[in-house]
Amino acid sequence: MTTSPAGAAALISAIAFDADGLVPAIAQQHDTGEVLMMAWMNRDAVAETLATKRVCYWSRSRRALWRKGETSGQVQRLVDLRIDCDGDTLLLLVDQTGVACHTGKRRCFFRRAGEAGLEDVPMGAVDPEALYGKARA
Repeated sequence: MTTSPAGAAALISAIAFDADGLVPAIAQQHDTGEVLMMAWMNRDAVAETLATKRVCYWSRSRRALWRKGETSGQVQRLVDLRIDCDGDTLLLLVDQTGVACHTGKRRCFFRRAGEAGLEDVPMGAVDPEALYGKARA
């Protein structure tokens, strides 16, 4: 996927950012359709992602750009960026290196409604301490 500066500007102007200047972005593995995670992007994150093809989000807790994998090495390479019909949600088709979730799971959607309440969906995982050098919740 290549995007010219004019194309990136046109795409960004089509996005309906919320009152905080954010838009939800769903990351999906491009070749399997696996939904990996949801995060937030602002204009700068979208622009950087389009320019570098390395996915960048906005961290609401840190109030700063968050380049996926900057501490864990679990990066997302952008394959395609799609915008929904209302312009208020992005779908990022990515090539995920390793796991997507900060808990060490392959994807953030690892819990489901079960008969007795929430239950984990079986999947591979990595120890978060190995990714970040400390335990994370």
